[in-house]
Amino acid sequence: MNKDRGFLDHDRKGIPERELNARVEDYREIYDQESEEELRTQGERCMDCGVPFCQADPGCPIDNLIPEWNDLVFRGRWREAYERLVRTNNFPEWTGRICPAPCEDACVLGITSPPVTIKRIERAIIDRAFEEGWVGPNPPMVRTGKRIAVVGSGPAGLTAADQLNRAGHSVTVFERDDRIGGLLMYGVPNPKLEKELVQRRVDLLAEEGIEFVVNTNIGVDIDARSLQEEYDATLLACGALEHRDLGIPGRSLEGVHLAMDYLAGVTKSLLDSGFEDGRFIDAAGKDVIVIGGGDTGADCIATALRQGCRSLLNITRREQEPADRDAAHPWPGPPGRYFMDYSHAEGKAIFGRDPREYGILPLEFVGDGEGQVKGVKIERLQWHRNGEEPPRMHRTGEIVTLPADLVFLSIGFVGHDAPEVVRQLSLPGETGLVPAEWGRFSTPATGIFVAGDMRRGASLIVWAIAEGRGAAREIDRFLMGSSQLEAPMPQPKAVEGYALPVGAGGA
Repeated sequence: MNKDRGFLDHDRKGIPERELNARVEDYREIYDQESEEELRTQGERCMDCGVPFCQADPGCPIDNLIPEWNDLVFRGRWREAYERLVRTNNFPEWTGRICPAPCEDACVLGITSPPVTIKRIERAIIDRAFEEGWVGPNPPMVRTGKRIAVVGSGPAGLTAADQLNRAGHSVTVFERDDRIGGLLMYGVPNPKLEKELVQRRVDLLAEEGIEFVVNTNIGVDIDARSLQEEYDATLLACGALEHRDLGIPGRSLEGVHLAMDYLAGVTKSLLDSGFEDGRFIDAAGKDVIVIGGGDTGADCIATALRQGCRSLLNITRREQEPADRDAAHPWPGPPGRYFMDYSHAEGKAIFGRDPREYGILPLEFVGDGEGQVKGVKIERLQWHRNGEEPPRMHRTGEIVTLPADLVFLSIGFVGHDAPEVVRQLSLPGETGLVPAEWGRFSTPATGIFVAGDMRRGASLIVWAIAEGRGAAREIDRFLMGSSQLEAPMPQPKAVEGYALPVGAGGA
């Protein structure tokens, strides 16, 4: 870097965001305009470490060349920064917005100071590349004659399709929804990822020769075995959308919904009609409880706020995170500390408090006598720590009923929801995950590969891209005997907080 002490001279400044009370009035992106001078200053904070943990385990799963493009932004060499960025990342306009940035958790500067704003710089690079016209269709000059089917159009499937198309293969992507993108389209709300940014990239991929088939549910509309007959290889990238449910009394009451049903319906109605069709769950004027944390819970909060809910509470049985790293979360892994996501800050601006409450155990959904939920009976918990031992939960016996007209369940996923695909191909993992070795991605069925959340379980977008790149390399090798496609190094070590689930391969 040009200055060895930039991290001492400049404070960290995150991505600029629009004013809280104003942005909850619309469904546009929460981010504001960038300053080139400020971006160069933030790039200067990068220390150009001798061992850049940010770009390898446990940082970036796709081996992004982070110190290189930080330095290029600092020097004002934006075109070169873009070229280095897309060397390893097919879709930085998405990761620069919705990835939780494990690279920043692993930043060496973060040991003693706030880490470099890697995600902010990444987003700025790709946005400028589109503005300057550096991003355009680049179809392969020669086709191999090989045909590949990709089932699922989330980030893993699209990444693999992009890579395989670059290698000259003919790729067809099948999607059961009416739009391409998977959770990028219908799972992540517009304020965090505007759908124009998804469609813009999909249009580019189509111009480069990838064929997209929507409204087609493989295993239902088309027998999965026909793909083996018609294509030289097939990649299953169906995601992990089989939800975890909450089996307590009152679950069948009206007004108790799965979080993803809520988010998908709102986004689809917004895109189809600007909400004119009324085909969505509306939280306007209602008392809302979101059960479970994580990104999906935060997105439910953001959506309910924009609809004008009367009150909002996000409950979890967990204890509140500490203000700083503790012994259970050593650097360079996830810090495990308390922070406010975009929607938590919005909730505080509207209601005067963080909408999250910790140490709460749901016991029963309470009805109004006519089949509609009117509250959630809960028991308050206490968490006790004894030195460095894991915390222990203590039930207090304090039971109260919280008012609720709507309840959204955001308690995770247990695996894929495509059992017919797995059954028809005679694969293991008809429920849960489809096992395949990391770095190989091949199943017992010849020519059938699996990648993304369907293989490893619900995870980060950057892991989906890593899996898509790795699977593409292995499919290319299967078809051609060797491959020049770049992919992350095989067999990453599991890191606490980002570990591969049991049975999904890996460490």
